[in-house]
Amino acid sequence: MAKNYLKSPDLLPIPHQKKNIGSLGFALIWVGMAVVLAAFAIGGAGVQSLPLGWVVAATIIGSIALGLLMTLTGDIGVEHGLSFPVYMRAPFGTIGTHIPSVVRGFVASCWFGVNTYFGAAAMNAILATLTEFDNFFVCFYIFAILQIVNTALGMKAIERFADIAAPVIIIISGWMYFTLSDQALQEGRNVWSWVETPVTGGAAVTAFMVVIMSNMGFWGTLAADMPSLSRFVKAPKLERNWFKRNKSQIAGNLIAYPLVQTFMVVIGAVSYIAVKNYNPVVALQQSATGIILGILLIMIVFAQWSTNTSANLIPAAAIFSNVGGPKVPIWAGVAIAGIIGIVVQPWDLFGVIIDILLIVGGILSAIVGILVADYYLLRKRRVNVRDLYENEGQYKYLKGVNAAGFIAWILGGGAALIIPEYSFVLGFAVGCISYYVLAKYWWFKKYVQAEIEDPDDQKYLGISVGNDWTIDLEDESVSNVAAGPVQTEQF
Repeated sequence: MAKNYLKSPDLLPIPHQKKNIGSLGFALIWVGMAVVLAAFAIGGAGVQSLPLGWVVAATIIGSIALGLLMTLTGDIGVEHGLSFPVYMRAPFGTIGTHIPSVVRGFVASCWFGVNTYFGAAAMNAILATLTEFDNFFVCFYIFAILQIVNTALGMKAIERFADIAAPVIIIISGWMYFTLSDQALQEGRNVWSWVETPVTGGAAVTAFMVVIMSNMGFWGTLAADMPSLSRFVKAPKLERNWFKRNKSQIAGNLIAYPLVQTFMVVIGAVSYIAVKNYNPVVALQQSATGIILGILLIMIVFAQWSTNTSANLIPAAAIFSNVGGPKVPIWAGVAIAGIIGIVVQPWDLFGVIIDILLIVGGILSAIVGILVADYYLLRKRRVNVRDLYENEGQYKYLKGVNAAGFIAWILGGGAALIIPEYSFVLGFAVGCISYYVLAKYWWFKKYVQAEIEDPDDQKYLGISVGNDWTIDLEDESVSNVAAGPVQTEQF
């Protein structure tokens, strides 16, 4: 059993012919993911001190910056077909990967619970409006089970749901914007010029930066485990140009995500301007009834569902499957994530959970910096994939731990905690720089990395040179092949 521990069939590299999410599909997945309560809150907080135009500008800057980081780390999945917890064996070790990965998996599971709480509340309201049924907990468990089953069916099933949910979300979001804008005008407030308490000078600069950091901090954790999603994204073989190879990712991370995130921030801001509450559901409940209110609540259900499957359950499932080894397939990892999201009882601990998760998210920003330093600056995108699946390979380090990764994580996470207003940027920068220095001039002097010593393209690059990483579980071998069938079933 020990020999097979690192070789979970569901976590083997996804080969070229198994990548089934295109540019449009990935963009639609992002449309669903980006509709979350926190985005509304960013807009509502922003217009308390800045005009909406400046809030929009800050959101676009933060979203594009984070989208670029997501695409950078996502290349790990596109190029090599590797998931986040598997690649984390390189900067943290075959055993060490479990600690930061499980922290991220727990955070994702808790967010699943929080989003399920909102979706179940909307579902219960719909049933209460149409029938006499009114039971939040029944709705919560039904909604949780539906999401878990949808995710366990695989990435293609998630894309199919996004194809349905995304158009509904776009249409209803537009309706929400115009409805709330009209409501604000009736109160004598122009949404593009009204500010609750205007600030100038240095205070305005600080407020502007807070909006940027808020946008980056919330989705920062997904920048770390983007490979768990991007490994299913289509890419052309033999494409050495980074932008062309990642064009499907770019459609989602740098176009769809910034656009939808900005629109959600605007809706939250307009809602606050209209009724002094950033939650548009609360705002529209004051003026919407019957069928209109039901349609609005359906959007909330769809939005939480599409966010949870892609942004929370998929990353968490990959992590828990990595910890459990071959005995914990992806579907079991999905179930574990769902159970954790329920056990934390988000209906009782909502306020506390949100604060804790955002703090932990800041700490995890250092991991994004470590991944960028390890993959781009040190290994230059070349990976000894064979040894990622070997207990006695080069990533075993010292008893399965890469000390450089943990020291950099502690330094970066600590920096993020000291100045929370700039947590993501500080955590990323300190994590990236400290890991690069520690690994290059200390750790990798002791534990030689084959792809750094001999950066041979044909040995260590993946799809950009036409290689598919194929792992044979029977004879414990790994090979890179230009084409051919995969010998194991993939998620």
